[in-house]
Amino acid sequence: MNTDNTVYQNPLTGRYAGKEMSYIWSPQYKHSTWRRLWLTLARCEQKLGLDITDTQIEQMSAHLEDIDFDKVAAKEKELRHDVMSHIHVFGELCPEAMPIIHLGATSCFVTDNTELIQMREGLKVIRGKLLKLMAQLAAFCNEHRAMPTLGFTHFQPAQLTTVGKRFSLYLQDLMLDFERVEEEIERIPFRSVKGTTGTQASFLELFDGDHAKCRQLERDVAAGMGFANVVAVSGQTYTRKIDYFVMAILSGIAQTASKMATDIRLMANMKEVEEPFEKKQIGSSAMAYKRNPMRSERVCSLARYVMNLPGNAAMTEATQWFERTLDDSANRRLVLPEGFLATDIILSLLINITNGIQLWPNVIRRHIQSELPFMATENLLMAAVKKGGNRQELHEVIRTHSMAAAKRVKEEGADNDLLDRLRNDPAFACIRDEFDSLLDPSTFIGRAPEQVTDFLNECIRPILGRYKAELDAASADAVNV
Repeated sequence: MNTDNTVYQNPLTGRYAGKEMSYIWSPQYKHSTWRRLWLTLARCEQKLGLDITDTQIEQMSAHLEDIDFDKVAAKEKELRHDVMSHIHVFGELCPEAMPIIHLGATSCFVTDNTELIQMREGLKVIRGKLLKLMAQLAAFCNEHRAMPTLGFTHFQPAQLTTVGKRFSLYLQDLMLDFERVEEEIERIPFRSVKGTTGTQASFLELFDGDHAKCRQLERDVAAGMGFANVVAVSGQTYTRKIDYFVMAILSGIAQTASKMATDIRLMANMKEVEEPFEKKQIGSSAMAYKRNPMRSERVCSLARYVMNLPGNAAMTEATQWFERTLDDSANRRLVLPEGFLATDIILSLLINITNGIQLWPNVIRRHIQSELPFMATENLLMAAVKKGGNRQELHEVIRTHSMAAAKRVKEEGADNDLLDRLRNDPAFACIRDEFDSLLDPSTFIGRAPEQVTDFLNECIRPILGRYKAELDAASADAVNV
């Protein structure tokens, strides 16, 4: 991180981001990957008969990581070209190989292919954190699958659900995001060797018109960098639509995260749920008693940024001229790394929250009891009818008492006494002994516990089992609050 406090510092790397994702988008990773690409190109060209010696290959292999960035910067001031600057500095370290570095290639051979590698590796980090988050959420959902809680529609009290069932909704969205990450990691193609306008004319010249060798070189370089797929055709650059697809996946994760974090903020307001809170953590600089849902607020803040990135990527794709225009470059230097860094931070925050989230069952129970009288009236009505009561007459009794109880709550600020009114009304004397059992919150949650169990067994645990090794290795970065 730049320690010069007179210069702008990106908060994504300076304040929030994890080491692994920060490294993938670092200059060291980027430019050492350029060198690995040049090495792989040379090896594959040698294999196909070009005059490249083992000594040249060995020199390049010995200097993949030792990059003198100060020397590169000085060279770039002179040449005004970042790729050529790196070629010259690399060539100084391996003078025998200098004549064949970048042979037949254009700048996009290293820039575009590296970005595809960075996106794929970034998606792998995202996959690991999604797995960890899903595992923690699955455990939470299972533990609380049968704990009744007020459901809400329009943010108004509605039929009961369970805590585990509510959180399973977030888990399902994460699962859908995970599936798309999984697919993209396998699907993302390599640009490989396409030449200056995508025609491979320079490589056709190198191989004396041998089209088969050109095609083989393309496949070999891709395989050498770990890719099974190559874009079928390109201009100088790979289609920027790939950037859009990747940003859309990150946006999907951000949408899920924001929905979950927003709900946690609402539950925190009702005192039903609280984020982890450190022993000496300060909630408010003015109000010392406060425990603000700061992590969830940060999730929503960063998610808002990520959700807007696909639109930017779409504009970049839409405005590319013919085989290449450079107005994508400066934009993508921001959008690609920041999209991944912000998503990485979002997932680390959610992992932190779900690892230490605190429930307050008594508060949840009290909220249920405040609304249950209204919800229970249908059960009471049916039970009384079964004992010989008149459905229409009972309905009118309930309506009359409901209006009176509601008026008491709204005008006087008193407790809801509807159940006491009904219990003492002669019309319901026939079921007076059954009131408690008819009002048990667990009888109002339908199949919520079973739905959670089925969902975990059928959808989530197979994924966690398939990636057990990766899950065991996954970690979340420390969260700066």
